[in-house]
Amino acid sequence: MQQVIVTGVGNGIGAAVARKCVAQGATVIGCDIDGPAIERLAREFPRDSFFGEVVDVGDLGALRRFFGRCTERFDCLDGLVNNAGLYHGKSVYKYSDDEIDRIIAVNLTALIHLSKDFAAHVQQTGKRAAIVNLTSVAGEVGSSDALYGSTKAAVIGLTKSNAMNFAPYLRVNAVSPALIRETAIYHRIPQYRLEEYQRQETLKEPILPEGVADVVMFLLSDASRHLTGKIVPVDNGAYPR
Repeated sequence: MQQVIVTGVGNGIGAAVARKCVAQGATVIGCDIDGPAIERLAREFPRDSFFGEVVDVGDLGALRRFFGRCTERFDCLDGLVNNAGLYHGKSVYKYSDDEIDRIIAVNLTALIHLSKDFAAHVQQTGKRAAIVNLTSVAGEVGSSDALYGSTKAAVIGLTKSNAMNFAPYLRVNAVSPALIRETAIYHRIPQYRLEEYQRQETLKEPILPEGVADVVMFLLSDASRHLTGKIVPVDNGAYPR
């Protein structure tokens, strides 16, 4: 693991992954819509270990230009973490048409295009690489936010299908967290859903972004070299499946 792209790098899981990558000697190329968060994160790292850009992954043109700059900067890329996502925590009846289009663009369409372009680049180099997608327990058991749940279910299908399509050069796996504290999403979850998540957990140590990042790092690493097309839950034992 040498050069890793991380979307949604500014906060939460993305920032935790970036910190762990840099700590292990990797270079992170990150993007986020939150410019100040990228600037704060960049100040934590040694020079030339982190390159952050303000990019709206829901804007396909901007996303493609970002990836073009990644390949210009580095001949070989070793990992892609598709972490950027939107969650509104509201009823499907309250979504506007524009909000529906936006959440699909960020949570699914961006992953389709960035994964495809990343895979094509890796196959040209002849190297091996790994993609890790962030899905959610909501994609497995449903969500009170139907748009979020359906896009995260689609990420599960995309992970399995891309694992077939991108082999043998790339491994493609996903991490499926449940209730993660210290994230923007946590504060948007309706109270009754928070209580349901907590009731289902059999392990009681709160899940933090760093705990999810540990699993992402495993899936990026050679230690998971025999895994592809897998959905790894990080859920404190909730929703056994």
